[in-house]
Amino acid sequence: MNDEKKKALQALKTCKGQIEGIIKMIEEDRYCIDISNQIIASQGLLKRANKLILRQHMTHCVKAAIRREYDQEEKINEVMDILDKLIDK
Repeated sequence: MNDEKKKALQALKTCKGQIEGIIKMIEEDRYCIDISNQIIASQGLLKRANKLILRQHMTHCVKAAIRREYDQEEKINEVMDILDKLIDK
């Protein structure tokens, strides 16, 4: 596992803990703004993890496809599809 994936995994594990905490906050009927702030923090971790995974894909998978001259169009289309999803939000 490379560095980007390790960092993404750590961000996701942290996010998992935050989400468990958010669920507990809701069950305890905590203040809505505090809950919302925790949700925003979790979204930030998910975005960070996604950015790391996409960076890993570009620097390893896409780079390998270009070097070996195979599946270049497929790899580019995969990235474009993800960018479309991110931009459309």
